[in-house]
Amino acid sequence: QVQLVESGGGLVQAGGSLRLSCAASGRTFSSYAMVMGWFRQVPGKEREFVAAISTWWTGGSSTNYADSVKGRFTISRDNAKNTVYLQMNSLKPEDTAVYYCAAEPRNISPTIVTEYNSWGQGTQVTVSS
Repeated sequence: QVQLVESGGGLVQAGGSLRLSCAASGRTFSSYAMVMGWFRQVPGKEREFVAAISTWWTGGSSTNYADSVKGRFTISRDNAKNTVYLQMNSLKPEDTAVYYCAAEPRNISPTIVTEYNSWGQGTQVTVSS
């Protein structure tokens, strides 16, 4: 019920930065809560949690980060544009993966992949050494 359009992936050298964007449309403003997250996946591995932001129409919000990216990645949301961003700094080769945006217009546990029902198409992030 939520449509997601991603952008911002690409090739970057180790230590560099990228910013991913995910614009949401559809059933985004009809719920009390909206959770948007970023996951990543490499071939042969499970899709893993990266970061998430939960917002409520009362104005409250919270963020979650995987330990592997904490201090380097920052998730944010522009509610007016209904867009979530993932600012990735100090990138490492091990950050190389397909990054997926996910959304769920419910108050879910944001780090659990199976909680989300809407997904973007994925965008490749490649970090060279």
